[in-house]
Amino acid sequence: MLSRFLLRRAPDRTLPFPDRALIKQWGVFSPSVDPRTPVFRDASLIALTEAMQVNESHLSSARIIWQYHQLDHRPIRADAIIALGTNDLRVAEFAAGLYLEGFGKWLVCTGAIAHQGDLLATPWDRTEADMYAEVAENRGVPRDRILLEKQASNTAENIRFSRELLGKQPVRPGNVILAVKPFMQRRTWATMAVEWPEMPATVASPSMTLEEYFTSALSPEKIIHIMMGDLQRIWIYARRGWSAPQRMPEEVVAAYMHLKQGGFTAHLLPEDT
Repeated sequence: MLSRFLLRRAPDRTLPFPDRALIKQWGVFSPSVDPRTPVFRDASLIALTEAMQVNESHLSSARIIWQYHQLDHRPIRADAIIALGTNDLRVAEFAAGLYLEGFGKWLVCTGAIAHQGDLLATPWDRTEADMYAEVAENRGVPRDRILLEKQASNTAENIRFSRELLGKQPVRPGNVILAVKPFMQRRTWATMAVEWPEMPATVASPSMTLEEYFTSALSPEKIIHIMMGDLQRIWIYARRGWSAPQRMPEEVVAAYMHLKQGGFTAHLLPEDT
């Protein structure tokens, strides 16, 4: 049976973006750098993030951000399921499960070898799409119902290139499901609104708590850094027109500031003061 999906509500008091005082604290992103380009960091920085000590105060703020990243969508049967590549193969397992339960007619696996030497680096030497397809086949998805998109290096390209790939099929989809990590739901949805606004879609992920998401490879020390970067990208990308603006609850702002002050900055983009 398909796992239940998390249903959560954002606080009523929200801000469309950080206010001017917070903008001054956070900084303004430098327009000279394309933040969608994968950032390659040296091994010492990655080792440093793993050495950080996560306490209950950090986890409390991280849970707020984890909840904010997720939406209230329930999957609707679609013509295609698009599984966005990442370093977590549980997304591929989940997407395969959706297909096998009849939620889609095609399974698109999208992702290149998009990251090397950073927190999102994969431990394999094949594309994310290839790895996802292998997982899906092992779960029982017919190979002739899997479409591979092996060029995308960021979320916008995942959607754009999948759109192009599906557009070449004999029957074009009327709606899609976007299968992603739990804390990629909101940013994927915001990106979809710019890259493929006319396509009806739902965003879906495995249902789990933040603590349930952690593994030995995806440790709290690593995941909190990544979630912080994904949160920051929501307003930076919106300002640059790469995704739709998202309202920012005040408690999420406070959680971000707390974790930033605690040193969880390894996945943040460059900022100007």
